[in-house]
Amino acid sequence: MLSSIRGHMREVIRQKIADALATTPPPLTRRDARVPGIPRKAHAVIGMRRSGKTYFLLQCLADRLAAGVPREALLYFSFEDERLAGMESGQLGWVLEEYFTLCPQFRDRRQVTFFLDEIQTVPGWETFIRRVLDTEKVDVFVSGSSARLLSREVATALRGRATETVIFPFGFREVLRHHGIEVPENPKFVPKAERSRLEHAFGDYLTSGGFPEAQSLTARDRMVLLQGYVDTCIFRDVVERHAITNVVALRRLERQLLGAPASHFSVNKFYHDLRSQGVPVSKDLLHQMMAHLEDAFLVRFVPLATSSERKRQVNPRKVYPVDPALIPAFDRSGKANLGHALGTAVLIELQRRGCEIGYVLTPGGFEVDFSATDPEGRNTLIQVAADLSDPATREREFRTLRDTLPSHRPAQTLLLTLTSSDVQATQADVPPGVTVRAAWEWMLEA
Repeated sequence: MLSSIRGHMREVIRQKIADALATTPPPLTRRDARVPGIPRKAHAVIGMRRSGKTYFLLQCLADRLAAGVPREALLYFSFEDERLAGMESGQLGWVLEEYFTLCPQFRDRRQVTFFLDEIQTVPGWETFIRRVLDTEKVDVFVSGSSARLLSREVATALRGRATETVIFPFGFREVLRHHGIEVPENPKFVPKAERSRLEHAFGDYLTSGGFPEAQSLTARDRMVLLQGYVDTCIFRDVVERHAITNVVALRRLERQLLGAPASHFSVNKFYHDLRSQGVPVSKDLLHQMMAHLEDAFLVRFVPLATSSERKRQVNPRKVYPVDPALIPAFDRSGKANLGHALGTAVLIELQRRGCEIGYVLTPGGFEVDFSATDPEGRNTLIQVAADLSDPATREREFRTLRDTLPSHRPAQTLLLTLTSSDVQATQADVPPGVTVRAAWEWMLEA
């Protein structure tokens, strides 16, 4: 009986490989994420659920196909198949052997690439990947965010042998391409009609966000979809994965973090709030829950930008959702909050660009939203303001940046706002060293 089941599973694997090698990937919309060109490595594709990790694997396959790699040298294999339920690590070798049975001309003769989607459903998968890297001419892509494996665990399970590509929900550039809107080569110089169209699309993006399945949905359907994403993330990627038993405290924490974007979060204050409401929880458990939520890419935390580790630890972190559309889905105020949505979009764009990010407290006690250091070491101070039409608002934002400049030279200082009309309205008031730009224009830069 057992040998029959194993024989059937091996036949399923053989058929899946044959079908995959006979399939040409369809035309794919370009995702902006990139894979480092490091040979003989595993590439871990990580990110929040439903953000497009499988799609990105197929894009990478299509890129190699377009570059002249034979179709048979590229294998996409998904382990999210009920016929493979109960598969053990020792049986993963069947994928390798069945592939080279079908394509013996490649073994030890040329590099091939395996795209292994949701491989974490098989316990002990990492030992198989390490063996493949050591003994075969195979590059490996792995992805997954199930209850058994989350985000950075894909990379760390390979003990430093994997490079990492983070897949976020669509950025503004990707949203435009998804909807068939041409992305301008130089967003600084576009006709008036085109500028109005782009600003309108950007306003829609701040409301609808970047999750692929949420595009073009009604507000009601989008809210139901996104709340379902969060529920799945909470229960499968946190509760089940980490055996959390205090679900009441976790759900309170989730609602607090998603319902107060761009705000400072203090574990100590939240701990006392829960205790006063009769919810028993420890501070250590709250810290662990926050780490689990961040690791699942549901929220992003921004610490104080300082060289002092002690100051970074004692000062509260600011919290943002991973996508601006999560704000109206969890904000109980009922108000449109473009400022927080804009700040969230800017933060995620900075993370997409690989920046190290913190917020800044100025000598005068003001706060700058972001201090962003890019991979080349260039630092930019960024303040975000959705509406600069009020002179008092302009003066407040400029005062904050003026107070920061002396202690952060030679950093670039940038004030991002919602529309080009706001940029024009500020020109007479802009202090030396500060640049004011429309956020949509900044996001569309190459």
